[in-house]
Amino acid sequence: MRAAVSKRAANAQELPRSFVSSPPDTWLFIAVTSLVAIGLVMIFSASSAQAYADHHDTAYYVKRQAIYLVVGLICAYGAYRVDYRKLRAFAPYALVLCIIGLLAVFVPHIGMTVAGARRWIGAGSLSLQPSEFAKLGLVVFLAAALSSRGDRITSLTRGLAPLCVPVFLTAMLVLIEPDIGTSSLLVFTAFAMFFAAGARIEHLLMVIAVTVPPAAIAIMSSPYKRARIFAFLHPFKDAQNTGFHMVQSLLALGSGGLFGVGLGESRAKFFYLPEQYTDFIFSVLGEELGLIGTATVLILFGTLAYRSIRIAIAAPDKFGFFLATGCAALIVIQAFVNIAVVTSSWPVTGVPLPFISFGGSSLIVSLIAVALIINVGRHRRLSPPE
Repeated sequence: MRAAVSKRAANAQELPRSFVSSPPDTWLFIAVTSLVAIGLVMIFSASSAQAYADHHDTAYYVKRQAIYLVVGLICAYGAYRVDYRKLRAFAPYALVLCIIGLLAVFVPHIGMTVAGARRWIGAGSLSLQPSEFAKLGLVVFLAAALSSRGDRITSLTRGLAPLCVPVFLTAMLVLIEPDIGTSSLLVFTAFAMFFAAGARIEHLLMVIAVTVPPAAIAIMSSPYKRARIFAFLHPFKDAQNTGFHMVQSLLALGSGGLFGVGLGESRAKFFYLPEQYTDFIFSVLGEELGLIGTATVLILFGTLAYRSIRIAIAAPDKFGFFLATGCAALIVIQAFVNIAVVTSSWPVTGVPLPFISFGGSSLIVSLIAVALIINVGRHRRLSPPE
């Protein structure tokens, strides 16, 4: 599979003559629409108790999510209509804007501190999370860089290493907010694009070997981050403190069984499960809809991944190939990291579930990413994917 993808990327021409305009991918559209619909339903269910306690309105958070959805759809339509190849010239500026946004969170009266972390800019409910937009900006930058490098990506010094610099710069800015989850997603998405571009496995392993030790030192030197790692390894050892998130998530998932306890009937959402409508919404979904519901969500994300890969392989140029690949990677990897967290397969990282978790920045960025994938899919090669 990787050989076919890399070959397609290498053979793609910048201005192809043999391409045809296509309608939006039906299955991709259905998968994303279904995920958004499930998200609205689950946000209302999972947040109702907290919304009533805080705002005396059980629909408070789903109303806000609906507003974010409208904004996201407008932005996504713009991303769908623009010629995606014009983004290639904008790529360096996108990276610069991302870095400026990540630095802005540390500026007094611009950045916002919530629960000890500086991840937002704005005031009150009017806030944005620059790290979410940094993921998309980095994808656009890497897509442009990889499309111009060609076979040089197989060289460590002339291809891979220079591209790792902006990746680790943005990842470090996010890490010190602190936001371990988004920081790791930036790296995972970039490595997925490097892999698709044909970077050598041994070179990727060398980069990992060099960067993991300092990252581990940075994490283990923080008592808060170190506690999260130990809680992941032994969640039931301190079930009322450091392992509380994990234990309550597993209890919620386990109580759902095959068919769930029923929509709206979750017990964990009544202040047992922290972040029940954001990072741990999948736990509430599993409790209320059971294995059937969680499997449906996994199938929808799998469909999104499969259709996106087909679009990337059939892209008319290198930039389109890497843009679709990167956008798909940032959504799918984030989804499976979130699911891994709530199933105690990954340390707690604070990563939302795309399209389903409450959050404006995440929803808007995810919709724009899908729109860019569909944009690339509007133009496909006449020859079938290899």
